[in-house]
Amino acid sequence: MQRYIIPPLTRDYQTQPIILSDDFHHHMVHVMRMKQGEQVYLADNSGISFVAELIDISANTVSLKWVADEDRSTELPVKITIACGLPKGDKLEYIVQKGTELGAAAFIPFAAKNAVVKWTADKSANKQQRLQKIAKEATEQSHRQKEPFVHPVHNLKELLAEAEKYSKVLIAYEEDAKAGEGSILVNTLENLGPGDSLLFVFGPEGGLAPEELVAFRKAGHKSCALGPRILRAETAPLYALTAVSYEMELRKGADKNG
Repeated sequence: MQRYIIPPLTRDYQTQPIILSDDFHHHMVHVMRMKQGEQVYLADNSGISFVAELIDISANTVSLKWVADEDRSTELPVKITIACGLPKGDKLEYIVQKGTELGAAAFIPFAAKNAVVKWTADKSANKQQRLQKIAKEATEQSHRQKEPFVHPVHNLKELLAEAEKYSKVLIAYEEDAKAGEGSILVNTLENLGPGDSLLFVFGPEGGLAPEELVAFRKAGHKSCALGPRILRAETAPLYALTAVSYEMELRKGADKNG
């Protein structure tokens, strides 16, 4: 069944028709060729997610009615934000797409010192819009119920300020992997609980500059290794998200269910 992330709903969505237009109308009618009586999942980013039935198709709009609330959550029980040093090419698009599929709640493009890529103000706005569209499409494809938010590009000072909003912060650092560090990520994930928030910071292809790492450590944040191997800029965030999913959804879920 197709899923759509729609604008915020009013309180009476269970009793009043839900009317959608523009891209929703085009996709349902012209791409999916849906007919009256077909059902879809609708979610509005507030946690509301339900099955709806198509009841009317007009030239510019489609009308749907609520059928039943969705009875399961597809969201990670913790809020994970991925801050990435600006990588080359379309790697950030890949990170946002796959990171959304793996459960990230937000993404922060980071203008790290070693990033070869530089974004102007105009380019930043266009990139953010493009990345948000990718996140929305990946949300629908992976049947998530909340669309991740793509932040504007942050400099170091802005990222440090943002980090203060999180329960925990980890900086992925390749020198820790070379030194054999292997406990910080494990211990952090073991101590995460439902409702906690975790900010992961990743450098660009050239890694984080020494002064950036010092700034994070001075603020009280820890660096960690992601296993014994050195990962690419576009691989490291996905490794981290997979580790969170295993710990929070598979291992702890199995423990809870006996």
